[in-house]
Amino acid sequence: MPTLVTDRGIVHYEVYGRGRPVILLHGWLGSWALWRDTIEELGKEFRTYAIDFYGYGDSTEHTGDFSVSNHVELVNQFMEKLGIVKAPLVGHSMGGTVSLAVAARYPEKVVKVAVIGSPIEGQSLNPLLKMVGYKGIAQLAYKTPFVLPITIYLLTHLGSRNSGRIHRMVREDASKVSLNAFFQSIGTLRDTDLSDDLHDLEMPILGCYGKSDIIVSPKQGKVLCDVAATAREEWFSQSGHFPMMDEQEKFLKTLTEFLKQDVPTQARQQSVQQRTPDAPVPST
Repeated sequence: MPTLVTDRGIVHYEVYGRGRPVILLHGWLGSWALWRDTIEELGKEFRTYAIDFYGYGDSTEHTGDFSVSNHVELVNQFMEKLGIVKAPLVGHSMGGTVSLAVAARYPEKVVKVAVIGSPIEGQSLNPLLKMVGYKGIAQLAYKTPFVLPITIYLLTHLGSRNSGRIHRMVREDASKVSLNAFFQSIGTLRDTDLSDDLHDLEMPILGCYGKSDIIVSPKQGKVLCDVAATAREEWFSQSGHFPMMDEQEKFLKTLTEFLKQDVPTQARQQSVQQRTPDAPVPST
């Protein structure tokens, strides 16, 4: 189980494949396991890194800060410590918001960004999720028997065609999340608005949004294209919040083509990592 020690905690990640690096970031109540199928496919052409944010999966955080801003710094330190000068970022939900925030804060480190079901404006979150960003409500949901399991069940079963598998995955990941990570991450995501931060970005940006997403408004794809001149939207008409599972074949094709397109020669030379033997697909 690869880990990395930062000044704020221990970061767990999984790595697979060889070639140019790609960094994958999960969403709220998730972990690297969201990307299990994705990294197996991308690993045929890229060296993929799937990170657990502080407080999620097997990562820890010792300062008690589980904010979106702290997740941005996690990605920055991760790249520095592994010698990844520049790479594409791929993020789902909160992970996509973090990816765009990294691109805005450290544009020299980001080749391109793909976001999946990610809020540009935190107020686009499902009202139920915005509520649990408040500590008192979060304590009630987190500690009261049946409240959190029922909430996860409803969101996963109403938010995806592949509800059974996603429910099992989210339920397992949520069992590892502390109360502070639970409410701080979603609370700061609720209060985040990147509308004014993306105008000057020059790297390609892809927004993947599911038509039936009830967790993040799918209209955020249009918002992304309105505020970022280099952004384009890919619409998944048969998907909810998890296009990588609802329409897996289309998603993998779309993402792979985006990552392979229009990579400047200089960026490719800077971001390529030392060739290493293929790593096995991680499993839990």
